[in-house]
Amino acid sequence: MNPTPIIEFTDFTFKYYSQAEATLHNINLKIYSGEKILIVGPSGSGKSTLGHCLNGLIPFSYRGEITGSLKLKGQETSQQDIFQLSKEIGTVLQDSDAQFVGLTVGEDIAFALENDNIPTVDMHTRVHDVSCMVDMENLLNSSPFELSGGQKQRTSLAGVMIDDVDILLFDEPLANLDPATGKTAIEIIDDIHQQSGKTILIIEHRLEDVLHRHVDRVIVMNDGRIIADMNAHALVASPILKDTGIREPLYVTAMKYADVQLTEQMQAGHIYTLKTEFSRDALQDWYAHIKPGEDQNNNDSILSMENISFSYDGIRPILSNIHFDIQEGEMVSIVGKNGAGKSTLSKLLCGFIKPDSGIIRYRSEDIKDKSIKERAEIIGLVMQNPNQMISKNLIFDEVALGLRLRQVPEEEISARVEKVLKICGLHPFREWPISALSYGQKKRVTIAAILVLDPQILILDEPTAGQDFYHYTEIMEFLVEINRLGVTIILITHDMHLMLEYTPRAIVLAGGNQIADTAASVVLTDADVIAEANLKETSLFALSHMACIKDGTHFVQAFIDYERRLKNR
Repeated sequence: MNPTPIIEFTDFTFKYYSQAEATLHNINLKIYSGEKILIVGPSGSGKSTLGHCLNGLIPFSYRGEITGSLKLKGQETSQQDIFQLSKEIGTVLQDSDAQFVGLTVGEDIAFALENDNIPTVDMHTRVHDVSCMVDMENLLNSSPFELSGGQKQRTSLAGVMIDDVDILLFDEPLANLDPATGKTAIEIIDDIHQQSGKTILIIEHRLEDVLHRHVDRVIVMNDGRIIADMNAHALVASPILKDTGIREPLYVTAMKYADVQLTEQMQAGHIYTLKTEFSRDALQDWYAHIKPGEDQNNNDSILSMENISFSYDGIRPILSNIHFDIQEGEMVSIVGKNGAGKSTLSKLLCGFIKPDSGIIRYRSEDIKDKSIKERAEIIGLVMQNPNQMISKNLIFDEVALGLRLRQVPEEEISARVEKVLKICGLHPFREWPISALSYGQKKRVTIAAILVLDPQILILDEPTAGQDFYHYTEIMEFLVEINRLGVTIILITHDMHLMLEYTPRAIVLAGGNQIADTAASVVLTDADVIAEANLKETSLFALSHMACIKDGTHFVQAFIDYERRLKNR
């Protein structure tokens, strides 16, 4: 006899009242008690809307038209209210800060119990037990807003587990987390699944990171429809990920480059289950025939920091003795865990704050006396969230703003803006309102608004944060084109794939200190640097060992060289 599903969609369709077309089409899906399910798909695929239907945000907060059936434990969700659903499904949001309600970690975890008038003694016991499960028992008196990204995720998780719900829904749990913290978050979710047997749903576009631990099934969505429902091994062996525009694990890409014919029997869904006896010879042969990449950039220095130190309060150092030299035309990553000093470093370069000691040089000239305005003409900063930079309604006006503030003649402004809009692929939309653009297009607008000032150096803070693989590739290939025009690019990022694929060199910060300045392939294969900077070893390194290739670092570099040649970069 088949078990009864804990969640069951039957011919389920949903259309927001504000939209002409349905967001979800004819969803048929059964999820059973105790399963661990990963839901993936490109932006706009409907995966978050599916989650909102489960936790009651649809239809109670986001209104729309529903047809078909959605049952939770055999009951139609349309016959329950959002309070009842919250007792069955606990949701951990992408933005942890939006979920906090207590002044301390302990208060925040206890919030649901307080609403239910649970006796204080019982409340303290349950808060302690749950906080131990997520390793937060020693931080119960801390403010949630003073925690690291990973600790915030743990607090949010404890807050939904306190109600002892049967289903846990994670909406992009890896967003804004550094690589090691993201890895730990997946391990915590898996440990809870193993210990409690709860049903786990994870909505995430970082497929390889979630597959660090076992999942029972992967649901692939596109255009509001479920296009695949299978185990991870079958999925990575199929063309579905590539056809849908979802990034496949890097080790899978390497095997395909080596002409390995993936099958479900190879168990390639997780790096730790991969049976390399089927692919070892092909990988070794492919690796042996890859030609080394081009020599390093040998241009003159364009930007350098010499023994830079900085503290906000004069007591606790944020940066200590930072030293590096960037050549003209380079594309460099600055990486490290949250709080390592990466954003502070960009503020120093732009002149928003002054160093306590040391020298910043542009083309060998000390720029300590240059104003913020003067520095902006040589160093442009693009913030992570484009909405924080945009102040005008129309695209043309936004890109022209910096020139108008500098009282450049309108005829020159028009010519310069038109030129930059063409470079950025925005010329067809030049008269559009910015509100009509996608997130990725808004990102291009903010880059255009900086480029029009003709800077020699562009600093981008998390340029691909929250982007699916299609938009990630679109933004990064666009930056490659800008780099080819001669603009030096510095990327502040948590994305190790980005660092490997696009920046030959990485500067690593940890605890305010510079602990490495070397090739990206070296950074992600050095155990000491990885541990100190909260990074994550690339799966390519593990694959090289599994294929009996001695020099794992060189294998990773060979993969990068091969991929760049493949893309004609």
